[in-house]
Amino acid sequence: MSISSRFAVGVHILTLLEVNKGGVNSSEFIAGSVNTNPAVIRKIMGMLKKSGLINVRPGIAGADLAKDLSMITLLDVYKAVNVVQEKELFSIHENPNPECPVGRNIQDTIGPLFSSAETAMEKALGNVTIADVVKDISKKEKLNTI
Repeated sequence: MSISSRFAVGVHILTLLEVNKGGVNSSEFIAGSVNTNPAVIRKIMGMLKKSGLINVRPGIAGADLAKDLSMITLLDVYKAVNVVQEKELFSIHENPNPECPVGRNIQDTIGPLFSSAETAMEKALGNVTIADVVKDISKKEKLNTI
C-alpha cells in the first residue's frame, strides 16, 4: 500500500505550471504530461485551488501559480491534496486481542513511533519547495526557466 498518487501528481502539476508558464496550461495539456485523464487533473487542480496554490478561471483554459514557487513547499502540496487525514499516515489495526501480551500493548508501543515518523516526513517535505523541484528538473533538462 502506498500514499495516494495525488501527491506526486500535485507536485507534477505545480512544476509544469512553472516550466510552461508562457503557455496554456489546460487540464488536457497537463494530463498529457502526467499521462492520465483530464478529469483526474481537474479534481487535483480543484484541491490545489482550494488551498490557494493555483489560480484557475472558470470557462478559461489554463491555470497558474497563486504564489511564488519558492513559497510552496511539498508539505503544502501534501496537505492540499488530502493524501491522509492529519496524524493518520500510519493506521494501527483496531481491536487487537487483549488476552495476548502483544495485542494488549501493540497500539501504545507503535503509536508514538508512527507519530514520530510522520512528523519527520512532514518536516522533510516542509524543507523542499516547488522551486527546488523546478530547479532540479531544469538542471536535468538544461532548461532556462529559473
